[in-house]
Amino acid sequence: MITIQNDRISVEIDPLGAEMKRITVDGEERLWHGDPAFWAGRAPVLFPFCGGLKDDRFTYQGNSYTVAKHGFARFMQFEPIKVTPQSAVFCLTSNAETLRQYPWAFELQISYTLRGGHLDIGYTVKNQSDDVMYMSIGSHEAYACPEGIEDYDLIFEKKETLRACALEGNLIAHRTDTVLLDSDTLPLYEKYFAVDALVFKDVKSRFVTLRNRKTGKSVSVDFHGSDYLLLWTKPGAGYLCIEPWTGIPPMVDAGDDITEKEGITAVDPGEAFRVKHTIQF
Repeated sequence: MITIQNDRISVEIDPLGAEMKRITVDGEERLWHGDPAFWAGRAPVLFPFCGGLKDDRFTYQGNSYTVAKHGFARFMQFEPIKVTPQSAVFCLTSNAETLRQYPWAFELQISYTLRGGHLDIGYTVKNQSDDVMYMSIGSHEAYACPEGIEDYDLIFEKKETLRACALEGNLIAHRTDTVLLDSDTLPLYEKYFAVDALVFKDVKSRFVTLRNRKTGKSVSVDFHGSDYLLLWTKPGAGYLCIEPWTGIPPMVDAGDDITEKEGITAVDPGEAFRVKHTIQF
């Protein structure tokens, strides 16, 4: 386990998946503790795809590949390549196992950097193959809500009319459910998550705050650079995932050609894609 810290925040990161396992702020645990009775994850990184594919497969240049939901990076061992008291960089390089699932050579670097009460999380994906690479990347941090999510509001930087995309398994259906009308404050209810996540394609805001309306305790996420936002929990569990994604699951009737997938990022040979989000306590 790698630990970075300053006078307020301590973050523990497991090289397996380069996943944060604990965030302690002023002595208080702010990340979900991973109770397997609900969900054993805490903050997995989603790469090379966010969400699932139809039948867990895609095609490229006539060949078919199988990738599990949210991709393989969360199950792979990263190498810590630079660690300081307040920052850490982890690296995953393509290998025979990844190439069986995903036909591009790549290097994925994930950085964690503390700045006072802020935690910057950066992703850099380098295309080391000879062809255009198609990818997406997303975060899945679960913020502790020990009082239960119904004591919390999600506050957006702009007024929003939020239409959540309905899900059919891993795929997006051709209908939406309106959960907020022309407001910047979404009161949270467990009923929203009876089926799965709230998936938003058209959020105008790029900054949200999860705040306990009784205590005022809050955490904010700045996700400029990510086009999609998802919220998720398991009813009865004490966490809410705030998930900025650069990609999105396909529609129920979409084809499986990866070059035509909605929300996919194309990275030219030898080039790199970069995105980051910031957590503020």
